[in-house]
Amino acid sequence: MSAKVNKVVLAYSGGLDTSVILKWLIETYGCEVVTFSADLGQPEPLGDVEQNAYKTGAVKAYVEDLKEEFVRDYVFPIFRANAIYEGQYLLGTSIARPLISKRQMEIAALENADAVSHGATGKGNDQVRFELSYMAIDPSITIIAPWRDWDLNSRTALMAFAKKHGISVPTTHAKPYSTDGNLLHVSYEGGILEDPWAGYPDDIFHLTVSPQEAPDTYESIEITFESGDPVALNGQSLSPAGMLTELNRLGGKHGIGRVDLVENRYVGMKSRGVYETPGGTILRQAHMAMESITLDREVHHLRDSLIPKYAELIYNGFWFAPERLLLQNFIDDTQKRVSGVVRLRLYKGNCIVRGRKSDNSLYSEAHATFEDDNVYSQKDAEGFIRLNSLRLRIRKLMHS
Repeated sequence: MSAKVNKVVLAYSGGLDTSVILKWLIETYGCEVVTFSADLGQPEPLGDVEQNAYKTGAVKAYVEDLKEEFVRDYVFPIFRANAIYEGQYLLGTSIARPLISKRQMEIAALENADAVSHGATGKGNDQVRFELSYMAIDPSITIIAPWRDWDLNSRTALMAFAKKHGISVPTTHAKPYSTDGNLLHVSYEGGILEDPWAGYPDDIFHLTVSPQEAPDTYESIEITFESGDPVALNGQSLSPAGMLTELNRLGGKHGIGRVDLVENRYVGMKSRGVYETPGGTILRQAHMAMESITLDREVHHLRDSLIPKYAELIYNGFWFAPERLLLQNFIDDTQKRVSGVVRLRLYKGNCIVRGRKSDNSLYSEAHATFEDDNVYSQKDAEGFIRLNSLRLRIRKLMHS
């Protein structure tokens, strides 16, 4: 390897890839390796991660609970925007990477490390997300991406390497797909899921029951918003992580939030992924309902016109880029009056809005009613329509 490094901070999940990378870094570079594991609410327990890191050769292992920061400073901002990539993906993996990268770089500074490393492959989006974040924070850092350097070019080869070195990992040949999870979602990719025609196995899901197995009776909930963020559920105040945890429980119970999609990766290829995002699906639906009565029409439409670009920036790894920050400032400004309560009904995979109210509501029953009113002259609509049709009438007259 061309780079000479003394100490590396590795983003370490304890899964197959990063467990092998930990040992590979030591063997390849002869360096010290510090691991960093972020608890973002993933379904796999992190109880053995620190112990396994030391067993595999780490000189120091950080395991940190970042759930509240993750939801408050990363998940909630994108949900204030109703961000969604290609109409289906709620950015669950994408939005976790900038937080992991930021904290990893902070640990690198604390440890006087001269390099950082990650377990993303050379085909995927995560390599871009990690490395754009690293370089935005410290352009001088050395970045080691083993998947682009080593000859272990498959998960089968990784499992053989792990077995040879006595490394305990959760992935098996029976379930050779890749899983990534946090409080927002769990994703499943690769292996048996790579054929987009093949159905996914029913036993892969961690958070949700099948809609067919969900309760036969609906459940009503109310979510209270303040300035675009959910702050209470059924009248009970909850922290950001507490809110998403409870929405996940409710959504999972009712089979809400499963998605099977083929998405366009930033590197250029299409990829099939299966996702479950129960709490996020409920939250997005509720937030849009809250906005429907509190946002001015033109502000709403202008904000919505920017969301494909905003979601693309996050998907592609530009969380720390100036254009994302600029858009975030605009989005957050639109949310100042998005406060109130939304009532929803959860039933067999569906999240149905059943009511919304707000002290900041712009909805006027007096103007919208089909009954008699004395605040709107229907005759005024005639001039409005004639003025809006002027260019159409002129075009027809000039070319008829």
